[in-house]
Parts: sequence; C-alpha cells; structure tokens
Amino acid sequence: MTLQEFSLLLMSIVASVAGQFFLKAGALKLGKVNVDNVLGHILSILFTPELLAGLTCYAFGAIAYILLLTRVKLSIAAPSVALSYVFAVMLGYFLFRETIPISRVIGLSLIVSGVVLVAWQK
Repeated sequence: MTLQEFSLLLMSIVASVAGQFFLKAGALKLGKVNVDNVLGHILSILFTPELLAGLTCYAFGAIAYILLLTRVKLSIAAPSVALSYVFAVMLGYFLFRETIPISRVIGLSLIVSGVVLVAWQK
C-alpha cells in the first residue's frame, strides 16, 4: 500500500470513527426512543447538530473510501476499514466510559491480526 493509499484509508477510518462519536453524542442528547416518541426522534435528527456532524463525517469517510477503492482491491480495502471498530471501542472506553470485557479485547485483537494478514504484501 502506497502512502497515498494509506492516507485515504486513514481518512476513511478517522472520518468513520468521528461520525460514530458524533452520532453517539447526538443519540445521548435525544434520549431513549420508544413507540410514543419515535416520530419526534426522527424529526429531531434534522435539528441536532451532533447528529448532522456525524452524518457529515460519514459522508466524508465514504468519499475517502470510494477514492481508496479506485486504487486498492476491495479484498484489501474492506477488511482494512474494519480497524474503525477497534478505534470505536477505544472511543467508547475513553470518552463514554464504556467497559470493555476481555471477550471484546480478544475479538478486537483478532480484527487487528486479520487486517495485518490481509494487508501484508511481500
């Protein structure tokens, strides 16, 4: 993977994780959804800045990913963006005080190992 390809991958991952952060922050602002407030919640998405920022980040991430796909095989790009799951769990831990059980740590380790195996070129 060239430096430009790696940069596109990194931009896609960072934008995706930023999008997840903003979506979570916006969701916390909305509160829990139930049958009585579902329509109000859907309409509130349009007026919640964090949710709009999250959707915008996802759009930038998608653009970077599309540009990456013009240069890299799907069989390498798709597993590589799975690193966003690792960073999302770290984000949840450090910013939202979520716990990380050992089973999740093992799963994340397998993701990282899989990405290394898929992306490794001799």
